Amino acid sequence: MSDPVRWSAEVDDVIKGDITAAVAYITPAGGAAVTAVAPCGIGQRDQGLVGFTTSLGFGKKLERIICDPHVALAYHAREHGYSASSAFVLAQGTASVELTPLRTRLEALTSQAERYVGKVMRGPVWDRLLREYYQERVFVDIALERITAWPDLSASGGMEVTGAAWPGAAEPQQPPKNGTGPRVDVAKAAQQVGALPHRVLAYRGADGFPVLVPVQLAGHDQAGLLAHSYRPQLVGLSTRTFTGWLEVGPDGVIYAPHTAKGFVAPPRKKLLLVSNGLLAKYGLWQARRRGTAQRLEQLASERAARG
Repeated sequence: MSDPVRWSAEVDDVIKGDITAAVAYITPAGGAAVTAVAPCGIGQRDQGLVGFTTSLGFGKKLERIICDPHVALAYHAREHGYSASSAFVLAQGTASVELTPLRTRLEALTSQAERYVGKVMRGPVWDRLLREYYQERVFVDIALERITAWPDLSASGGMEVTGAAWPGAAEPQQPPKNGTGPRVDVAKAAQQVGALPHRVLAYRGADGFPVLVPVQLAGHDQAGLLAHSYRPQLVGLSTRTFTGWLEVGPDGVIYAPHTAKGFVAPPRKKLLLVSNGLLAKYGLWQARRRGTAQRLEQLASERAARG
């Protein structure tokens, strides 16, 4: 068994300081999808572990992570956090999903998360409204294979790699059967993305782990794009996510979006919590109705049996 990947004090400052990060995971088509998460300082430097939490309401994401546990977290934005570093940090590793965490772990997370997203609302009404949001969480723990840091948030300058060596450029994939051209309104997508300050691109790297970089960097692969903005304590969010095709040719880099979705969260704390609470209740109801937990447990068992 190899030793854990241990990162520098500066990288630890970023991991413990950022209030948001981008997570990428592998899709069944061999590309990468990316979305924003709140890692809330989850990271154990002595064990080489980072992570985040999510909800059973996002069963598709969890299913894909269980089926192919190659994931990556990009710590790419400093606003409203606690780190003064200018580094762009990419953590790549193998995920394990804890579908039924112990109550003690959930309570510890709630206390820890207050530093990043503000005080937990208490009281008979809030406890009832936010029960699913606070207590029905799923942990995704990532045992790192590699952690890479660039000195600048634009991922420019020399990179410092800890753990497995950087694998080099990924081989091109076969184009999708429906073609590589755009399938959404490109002008509208560009306008939406351009209005959001943080933009990262994800693609599958040569060794199977997702790679996340600022959009000015490119490769030749199926790719996912995340653009987002956020306010203090993540109150007030705006997010657009895309899947599509990224290609490098003689005329430069072309990204053709195939799917698009997004959301805008209200910039008022109580209104945001009401929205989160109701969405968590609905998502958990849907998950139970569809047997999501049982399906994910079965997938995890089958994955473990395959080694």
